Amino acid sequence: MTRCSRMRYLSAPAFLLLGVLLMLFLYARPNNVSEPKIFNSTTQIVFLQKEEDIFSQEEPLPPKCEQNMMAAKIPGFPFFSPQIQNFLSYRHCRGFPMILDLPHKCGRHHEPEDIFLLLVIKTLPKNYERREVLRKTWAKERMHNGKWIRTIFITGTDGSGFEKKRMNKLLALEHKQYNDILQWDFNESFFNLTLKQILFLEWKNRRCRHVRFLLNGDDDVFAHTENMVEYLQGLEDNDGSKHLFVGHVIKNAFPVRTRGSKYYIPPQIHRKVAYPPYCGGGGYLLSGYTASVIYNMSKSIQIFPIDDVYMGMCLAAAKLEIEPHVGVKTLGWYIPSANLDKYNPCYMKELLLIHKFSPAEIVIMWHEVHNLKLRCGRTKQTW
Repeated sequence: MTRCSRMRYLSAPAFLLLGVLLMLFLYARPNNVSEPKIFNSTTQIVFLQKEEDIFSQEEPLPPKCEQNMMAAKIPGFPFFSPQIQNFLSYRHCRGFPMILDLPHKCGRHHEPEDIFLLLVIKTLPKNYERREVLRKTWAKERMHNGKWIRTIFITGTDGSGFEKKRMNKLLALEHKQYNDILQWDFNESFFNLTLKQILFLEWKNRRCRHVRFLLNGDDDVFAHTENMVEYLQGLEDNDGSKHLFVGHVIKNAFPVRTRGSKYYIPPQIHRKVAYPPYCGGGGYLLSGYTASVIYNMSKSIQIFPIDDVYMGMCLAAAKLEIEPHVGVKTLGWYIPSANLDKYNPCYMKELLLIHKFSPAEIVIMWHEVHNLKLRCGRTKQTW
């Protein structure tokens, strides 16, 4: 007996029961669950289930960027390190598919969130402990003085083959829990930091146009984010819609020509004698306006491997000045006294950012700086 012939013998109550079960199934699905992103070779499609959040955006994914075989003909190419060879071979590449996205980090398309300070933290996929510490200390998403502080970690990929897939899966699980990671499918390296910056600025231009100010920093800095909010609130006539770029200013710097140095730049990459002024890449503050200007300038300026220098190049091309801030220390710091501990929380309490802290030092210092019993002044402090 066929299925159709058997269905003829179902009673009316059975049909009624079947209909009820079908309705229960359809209405039992939670209406606040977002459909997962769908990736294929040509487009990324995002669908949201809630009626008030209907958002269907089709974004063309960039094609796979092919190696520039002509780079091998650059004089001296065979004698360069693999990192420099790779940079020269893929220097023209600016578009890479996203693995992890945050389409609504800055609010909905029709209802943007008023984010005062966006913390943009460069990290590596393997640096889970650092990210976890920052989420519990200075990068914790919160409101201060009535202003929202939000956090994004930006990264590429590590390793290859199974190791790369395993790390990406772990990062995806972390992202699912915290919703604060942007990841692109490019290989992490020191010479790809500029690429990471450009990819973020492109994302910010699409997803987060209304953010007022940004902190661009590394995951090994101690940042006093409350001080940053108060400093930015005290600016005269600048709500983020005007130029601002402040940090530890470096002037009259020259390309390092010593082979073997981490910062070695051969003349084949940069022939000019001196770099323009720039801020140390460990951390600097900029306005949303300035971030947009840098992104637009980057479209016509060839990628340079040292990211903080490249930011200076974009600003110089736009004829925008950078400002020093005594509270930003990205090249270490010096206390001219043998009787003072440079890790004294009273000293840290007045700063904005200091580079090179371990996760343990960040935790300890954060709690010490926020210790209500801390008394700073002429009285000798013990820590």
